[in-house]
Amino acid sequence: QLPVTALAEFTEADELMAELAVGDSVFLFLMDSVVVSANFYFEEFYIRRIHNLITDFLVLMPMKVKQLRNRAEEDARLIHMSIQMGSELPTSLRRDLEHLMLLIAHIYRKDPFSLELCLEYWCPSEPLQSSTVKGYYLGVVHQRPPQRQVVLSKFVRQMGDLLPSTLYIPYLKMLQGLASGPQSAHYCFSLLKVNGSSHAENMQAVGGSPVSWEHFFHSLMLYHEHLRRDMPSTDTLHQRHLPLRGITQREQDGLIAYLQLTTTVVKWSENARLALCEHPQWTPVVIILGLLQCSIPPILKAELLRTLTAFGKSPEIAASLWQSLEYTQVLQTTRIPGQQQALGIEVELNEIESRCEEYPLTWAFCRLISTLVESSFPSNLGAGLRSPGFDPYFQFLRDSVFLRFQTRAYRKASEKWEVAEVVLEIFYKLLRDYEPQPEDFVDQCVELQGEEIIAAKAPGFNLMHHLLNESPMLELCLSLMEEGVTQLDTYAPFPGKRHLEKAVEYCFALLNLTLQKENLYMDLLRESHLSLIVTPLEQLLQGINPRSKKADHVVNIARYLYHGSSNPELAFESAKILCHISCNSNIQIKLVGDFTRDLVVSQKLMAGFVECLDNEDAEEVVNPEEDVESEKKLAYIRHETRIHILNLLITSLELNPPNLALYLLGYELKKPVNITNLQDPGVLGCPRTCLHAILNILEKGTEGRMGPAAVREAPHLAELCYQVIYLLCAYADTSGPTMRYLRTSQDFLFSQLQHLPFSVKENEISTLNQMSWLMKTAAIELRVTSLNRQRSHTQILLHLLLDDMPVKPYSAEGEGGLEDEGVSVSGLLQFDTASKVRRKILSILDSINFRQEIPEPLELDFFDRSQIEQVIANCEHKNRQGQTVCNVKLLHRVLIAEVNALQGIAAMGQRPLLMEEINTVLQYVVERNKLLKCLHAKRHALESWRQLVEIILTACPQDLIQAENRQLIICDLLQDVHDKILDDSATQELMPVVAGAVFTLTVQLSHSVRTDQKQSLSLPMLGQSQYNLMLDGSFRASPSTEAIPIGFSSIGDSSLHIILQKLLDFILKTGGGFQRVRAHLYGSLLYYLQIAQRPDEPDILDAVRTTMWEQLTAPEDAFSKLQQENLAIIESYGIALMEVVCRDACDGHEIGRMLALALLDQIVSVDKQQQWLLYICNSGYMKVLVDSLAEEDMILQNLLTPQPPLLKALYLYESKMAFLTRVAKKPQGALELLRSGVIGRLAQCQVYDMRPETNSQGMFGMRESPVFVPGPVERYRQILLPALQLCQVILTSSTGQHLQAAGQVLHFLVSHSDTIQAILRCQEVSVGSLQELALLTGIISKAALPGVLSELDISVNEGSLMELQGHIGRFQRQCLGLLSRFGGSDCQHLFRLQEEGTRGDKVSRKDEFELAIQQICSNVMEYCQALMIQSVPSSQHMICLFTPSLSEMNTREGSRQDVQSSVVPYWHLPGLGIVIYLLKQSATNFFIYYDGHRQSVSKLQNVEQLPPDEIKELCQSLMPVRVDKISTSQKYILARRRLVKLINNRAKMLSLCSYIIEICLFILWRHLEYYLLHCMPSDSQDSLLSTMTSFRNRELQATLTLEPSLDFRSLGLNRVSQQDIDQLQTEAALSFGESLQKRLLDIEGLYCKIRSRHSFIQALVRRIRGLLRAPRP
Repeated sequence: QLPVTALAEFTEADELMAELAVGDSVFLFLMDSVVVSANFYFEEFYIRRIHNLITDFLVLMPMKVKQLRNRAEEDARLIHMSIQMGSELPTSLRRDLEHLMLLIAHIYRKDPFSLELCLEYWCPSEPLQSSTVKGYYLGVVHQRPPQRQVVLSKFVRQMGDLLPSTLYIPYLKMLQGLASGPQSAHYCFSLLKVNGSSHAENMQAVGGSPVSWEHFFHSLMLYHEHLRRDMPSTDTLHQRHLPLRGITQREQDGLIAYLQLTTTVVKWSENARLALCEHPQWTPVVIILGLLQCSIPPILKAELLRTLTAFGKSPEIAASLWQSLEYTQVLQTTRIPGQQQALGIEVELNEIESRCEEYPLTWAFCRLISTLVESSFPSNLGAGLRSPGFDPYFQFLRDSVFLRFQTRAYRKASEKWEVAEVVLEIFYKLLRDYEPQPEDFVDQCVELQGEEIIAAKAPGFNLMHHLLNESPMLELCLSLMEEGVTQLDTYAPFPGKRHLEKAVEYCFALLNLTLQKENLYMDLLRESHLSLIVTPLEQLLQGINPRSKKADHVVNIARYLYHGSSNPELAFESAKILCHISCNSNIQIKLVGDFTRDLVVSQKLMAGFVECLDNEDAEEVVNPEEDVESEKKLAYIRHETRIHILNLLITSLELNPPNLALYLLGYELKKPVNITNLQDPGVLGCPRTCLHAILNILEKGTEGRMGPAAVREAPHLAELCYQVIYLLCAYADTSGPTMRYLRTSQDFLFSQLQHLPFSVKENEISTLNQMSWLMKTAAIELRVTSLNRQRSHTQILLHLLLDDMPVKPYSAEGEGGLEDEGVSVSGLLQFDTASKVRRKILSILDSINFRQEIPEPLELDFFDRSQIEQVIANCEHKNRQGQTVCNVKLLHRVLIAEVNALQGIAAMGQRPLLMEEINTVLQYVVERNKLLKCLHAKRHALESWRQLVEIILTACPQDLIQAENRQLIICDLLQDVHDKILDDSATQELMPVVAGAVFTLTVQLSHSVRTDQKQSLSLPMLGQSQYNLMLDGSFRASPSTEAIPIGFSSIGDSSLHIILQKLLDFILKTGGGFQRVRAHLYGSLLYYLQIAQRPDEPDILDAVRTTMWEQLTAPEDAFSKLQQENLAIIESYGIALMEVVCRDACDGHEIGRMLALALLDQIVSVDKQQQWLLYICNSGYMKVLVDSLAEEDMILQNLLTPQPPLLKALYLYESKMAFLTRVAKKPQGALELLRSGVIGRLAQCQVYDMRPETNSQGMFGMRESPVFVPGPVERYRQILLPALQLCQVILTSSTGQHLQAAGQVLHFLVSHSDTIQAILRCQEVSVGSLQELALLTGIISKAALPGVLSELDISVNEGSLMELQGHIGRFQRQCLGLLSRFGGSDCQHLFRLQEEGTRGDKVSRKDEFELAIQQICSNVMEYCQALMIQSVPSSQHMICLFTPSLSEMNTREGSRQDVQSSVVPYWHLPGLGIVIYLLKQSATNFFIYYDGHRQSVSKLQNVEQLPPDEIKELCQSLMPVRVDKISTSQKYILARRRLVKLINNRAKMLSLCSYIIEICLFILWRHLEYYLLHCMPSDSQDSLLSTMTSFRNRELQATLTLEPSLDFRSLGLNRVSQQDIDQLQTEAALSFGESLQKRLLDIEGLYCKIRSRHSFIQALVRRIRGLLRAPRP
């Protein structure tokens, strides 16, 4: 311890130092030099240091404080004596205590950090009732206060006791400073209230202490009474005279000090505000309003108005204050009749304040109006005396204050901006609270003193009108903004800078509000009949600036961005305006011109945008509506500025160039955008642009493990940054430069993708959108690098996304060293045993949570739930992202208006409950909005993930991913995505996107597996036909043959079965709805079932035929095995699955029906047990499908108009007919179709009779350029051909009911006989018409046979029977007529014409043309054979279809002119020469086709050795364009596919030629046998040629009626002479020579031993040769 003497010395030294400091006016120094400094309140340390200094002085030196008080009292007595004696004041007076009080007042007047240090001066005498106690001594209010606080509180109280007059004003100022805070104001109010009570100690007068509310308001009342007596009467109002009794300067200063103290207490404490206002004796509002009507100095009036402003903060007081203002006419709103002079504040402004060049009264009045407008706004203000409303106040503020503020003189320069700020604040509040309503645009009339006058409009309406015109008000706002940025550009302090900035901020806010409300305002104005003219504000901002003579208003607005660091609020409002006006492309073009006109301004603007984006202090706030600290608020404002700039870029990028985004991001504006060469800042003179700033934002943190910092710290900002990058990559002109820069200079995508997936626990919506834009950008990058063959870039990204081996993607500084080297070495040593990791593409999918919590439904007590839902629906709108959400603010206004409209005491009593229920509704809507946004984000993320997967699987080079890995990846993706969507808690809204992804993945799986099968099949199958394909991974061959892996050995059948089961579960989960989802799933199922289909194999004509026993006992191949396993899984789902698929096939969306029909087609084709077919028939679905054919007849007829409607009905019809055709291929199915009457329905359809006229210019079908929508003829064929195919399949399959089927088909042909005959006439020779003819002849050859008429289920009388016989006979004659047209040399001429008519796909069309002609000839010859055999079985009584003449053959073989031969009339019978010519031609064609077949097989075996030109030619037939863009391996695949098609086509041609040869030989043999052995020549010696006409006419009628009872011999024998028979034998022997016989036998050796009847041709040749050599008896 220090000795007592030393302690005394230190104490005396402190006293001495304090004495010296006080003697040198330390308090005055601290006040004038420290506290008054502008930087004092910016640093918390300064405030606390001075606070501790002063409080330590007061607490630790009480004697010194007492000494100061004693000296102050002594000085007060001296002053009082000097005044009484009239002498001068003594020079030794000290004002230390006064300075101390003023210093305390200044220190605590402001509290920017909410420290509430002044609470230490108050010692509560009773516990506070408020629950919001906070401040310096939080938590100790209920305990005994510390000694320090007691001493300071005692100082405050004692200084007010027996207060000398000289300290009166300083003490009031000290109390004002110490009352600056919610709790301090309450303590001060209590102190003044206690001082004025009758129990107060040290009472100086009857009224109590002079420092009390009682004394103050009593004094005000006395002043009011005295001054009111001196007011002039209304009669002498125009006379000016001084009042008899005024207020001295000292009294005025005291009143002002007390008014300021009152203002501070009332401002901070609402309880004090209400208590003072409701006090029955004080009535401060009444007294103040009364004093305002008296003749007092303007400065005192200003203080009175400031006090009223503080009282007006309470809505309860504000409502009555409005009426009091109107009653007292502080601003004259009504004129009394006969009044000669205006009164009120307007006179004060124009005559007193303007002359004095000081405007405290005007400023205070504007502040009062601003407070009242915010608290309460009565619409009936002034009712009964004038047109009710705010209009007089608005006119005064606009015309007298705002529009003239720049032209007035100001003694203090800052006051100019103070006035501008406060009046603009009023305008801002009026416009902020205004919402355009339809009633605003209708003139309302009110009654005033018996007259009808038009009511005044709302102030917001008038403000909108002025701001949407070139009004003085708008011009002044724009001028103010220009002056503001000019002043800020000087970077020099000037008086009123803060107020100027605030005024400009309000100007910006007015423009922003106008831009937000103008669309609704103008829409309502258009619908009304008001004669107002307005112009959109964005167009007004393009106007000429009168000061600069340029259109630079927007440039001036944008210049504020350059001051974003010093004035973030102005930069924020500026960015907001620019974002609003950038939506119009025309305005964008003008803005780009304005921004780039001046190079210096352009660079400065660019720097301003970049500086705002680069701001490091920006911070995203979770709940911006809550009160936050000023620093955080500024950080949030800076963040929102960045958000608006990014929205501006996004909006601009969606518009055509040139636009602001291209300028701000550094792209070329004067040259084509795509030649831009982006560089790092500073390289080649490239400035730092917004693109660099955006990339910088996203790159921070990518070197470490946490990933981009912006994703965590500013998720919404990062989301918009990623969106800008995506738009630049997606836009065609900017894609090339952007992706090149990101790829070469930044390595952007790899560094970002390696951190996926981002953590979505917090900010789920923004994080999902971030990943969405990033994945879309990655998809574009993969697509572009694949097209440009930049394999290394593609491979890097693919490895990153698809690899399942652990990698180390991070290379942050400081993470290397020996430890890392050791880890890497050990990693290499343990590579084989390293555990696999989750593929990144699967991890991204895992991060998307398919579950979604749904808010609880509303439970309401007062509001009707259905009506609330309707109101919510009415308040919905689409936000910037296109999401439909509810406007919460609008809903709040609607509900509040509903509550306010309630009348009655009961409603008033329930108002708190109603307000609570409104909060419940609003909370529910907020949660629902969040739900909708979250679902949208999840859909967006899932869609982007799907897009990325599609690009990886379809666009990237196939060889970058091994086939085995490819199939494993697809299976993993399919199983994972199914597991997530099949979860019971998965939301149904994600089903459509998932179904699309499942479809894509299944397509790729099917394609991958089938491609592997084809490649594995290509080598062994061609040369070694003994191989047997196995799906389990090998070819089954001899034991020594090595197994060749094919198919899906990497995934196995079990994985495929799991995928199938999940697909079927997904289909059943959709239930009755989601048909579009099931359409995707049906498509997926179809592609899956294709996996089990045997690939297209080339028909190489040397397959070894096994015996029937070997075929039955052979093990089941893997294709059939997988098919049966798939079918077993499908059937395990039972009737539930059948019901869903059949229902979709019969009803619903067209695409869903088509795919359901295709699925049924596929299942029925492999369903050997026919369970599905039986269910379809027994459940009535087959009947529905068949009946719908007739129901859709009219729709199909409409499709044949030249300009058809949508063709979906045609496609649906084709799908339906394809399914019915598939069903008809099974005997049971054909029987069911016959029972259901499908042929009868087709016979009822009239669409088949509407055959369009063919175009002679379109001969051969390819002379016109192909179009997407086929012409009427092609559409008709698309309708007719399926029906003909169905008839043909039914005829083929219905073996047991053949006659019944033939009868129904014949009825179909007769019903549409005109169409059938038109087809048989075949006036147009094209591929389409020949295909029609081929099908039709095939049907007639099976249907128009003996005995069919008896099966027709109609009541046939003799007349109708003859008519039917006539139709059938006509069909038969026309069929025979086709033989002479397509079976002779005319066909070669048709080939030449066809080759000239086809230009594009010449080879393919020629193949189809030849095939159709061969089918026609085959069908006609088959028909001839059937007629010969079935009509008369015996050769002695045979019907002769050909005359015994070979002259036609001889004529055709000789020379002829190359002109189109005339069509042989159908009533002429052909001769046997046609048959022999067809036989020879078929034999010749056989060897041509055989050689082509062998060449194609040889090429298929050695595709890789073919020259490139030939490979290209083969590919072009399948892929006419962009062949050069595909890889060599893909070219080989296409070439093989084309060769397989050629081989199979040639195999079909060989089969048809062989069949035609066999039938021709049979018919020739039967006719030669009859003519040479059984025919009796006639007695007449006339040659056959002379009687040919009559022979043909009569023989035709006799032979082709197919009546068995007719005696043909009497007709035939009378017309064949011996000469004809001899000539036949001679010519036939010459024609059927050794060379022809040898060729026929060679054909049998080459082909028929394998594919046809063994030795059939050899037997027929031998018999014909015997007939021709045998002598005639």
